[in-house]
Amino acid sequence: MFKVLHTCGGARVGKLKTKHGTIETPVFLPVATKSSVKTLDSRDLEYLNIRAIISNAFLLYLKPGVDVIEKAGGIHKFMGFPHVIFTDSGGFQIIREGFVVKIRRDGIIFRSPFDNSKHFLTPESILEIQEKLGSDVAMVLDYCPEYTLDRNIIKKATELTTEWARKSLEHRNEINFKGLLFGIVQGGVFRDLREKSVKDLVDLNFDGYAIGGLSIGEPKDEMLDIVSFTSELLPEDKPRYFMGLGSPVELLECIERGVDIFDSAFPTRNARHGTAYTYKGKINLNKGRYKKDFSPIDDSCKCYVCKNHSRAYIHHLLKVKEYSAMRLITIHNLFFLNDLLEKCKYYIKKGEFEEFKQNFIKNYQSQRPKE
Repeated sequence: MFKVLHTCGGARVGKLKTKHGTIETPVFLPVATKSSVKTLDSRDLEYLNIRAIISNAFLLYLKPGVDVIEKAGGIHKFMGFPHVIFTDSGGFQIIREGFVVKIRRDGIIFRSPFDNSKHFLTPESILEIQEKLGSDVAMVLDYCPEYTLDRNIIKKATELTTEWARKSLEHRNEINFKGLLFGIVQGGVFRDLREKSVKDLVDLNFDGYAIGGLSIGEPKDEMLDIVSFTSELLPEDKPRYFMGLGSPVELLECIERGVDIFDSAFPTRNARHGTAYTYKGKINLNKGRYKKDFSPIDDSCKCYVCKNHSRAYIHHLLKVKEYSAMRLITIHNLFFLNDLLEKCKYYIKKGEFEEFKQNFIKNYQSQRPKE
C-alpha cells in the first residue's frame, strides 16, 4: 500500500497505492471541499497533473446528499475526476464558528451552514458516508480543538479522538469499507499527549496517520517542534499526513521532518485575493506597481498563465473584478506548488534536499517585494 523509495535525512519519496491509482509522495492535495477546487474544473486539474484532492464528507452529506452522489456512481464520476480522492470527516469544522452544537462521548452534533438544521455525526456514520461516496482514503472522525494551552481541553480531545478511531476501525470491517483509513494524531503542543495519541493509534494499525490539530494559530517554531517529535514516533512504513498546511516554506520544513502528504485551501484562497506564489516570494497583484508590469507572474514558471499573460493583465482583471483573474492565479499557484514538490522529490533522490531547501527559503524570503 505504501513504500518508501528514497530518503535524504528525514525527507522521503514514497508511493501510495489506492483503488484509483498510485501517487508519488511528497504530494500536495488541493482542497475540493464541496467536490470542486474553487474557480477550477476537472480539465484544469488534468492540465495541472493533479492526481489527488481532498473533499469534505460531512459537507457533501449535507449538499447535494450522499444519495445523489451514490446514484451518480460515486464522487469520482460525480465531479469528473478519475484520480485519488481523500475525504475528511468533518472534525476540522469543530474550530469553525457556528458549526458545532455539542460534542458528546459518542459523536458530534453539527449545525448545517446551509439551513441551520442539526445533524448527529458518529465515527460509524461518517465512515458509512465515506464508503458511499467512494472515497479512496478516508479520515476518521476526530476532535480538533482550537489552539489552546489548556491541557484539560487538549487531553479530552485526544482521548475522544482515540476512542472514535477505535470505533471507526471496528466498523470498517462491519461495512467492508474498501478504501484506506487514516487515524489522526491529536495532542496540541503537549509532547506527552502526542506520544500517547501516537502509541494508541499505532497499536490499532491504521493504513496511514495524519498529524492533526496544528497550523491553527500556534507559533511556527512550536508547530515544527511537534511535527518533528510526532513524525519520529510514527511507523516508517506508513504514510504521514499533515492536514491543513500549504505555505511553501513550511511545506519544505515538514518534508524535511518526514511528512509525506499535505493539503490546504491556502494557495487557492490566496489566489482569489490576488496573491500569487513566485520563487522570489509572494506578490499581491492588486497593487498598483503591477499596472504596467508586462512580465509573467514568475519568469521561471512554465505554466499556461505565465506563458500567455502578464502581471499587468491579471492586475487589470482584478481591478475590473473579472472572475477569470482568480482562476488564472489559482492555476498558477497550484502549478507552482506541484513544481516545487517535483523539485523536492528530485533533490531527495539525488541526496541534496537540505541544500535545495535552504536555497529555496533564502530566495523566497529575501527577495520578495514589500507589499
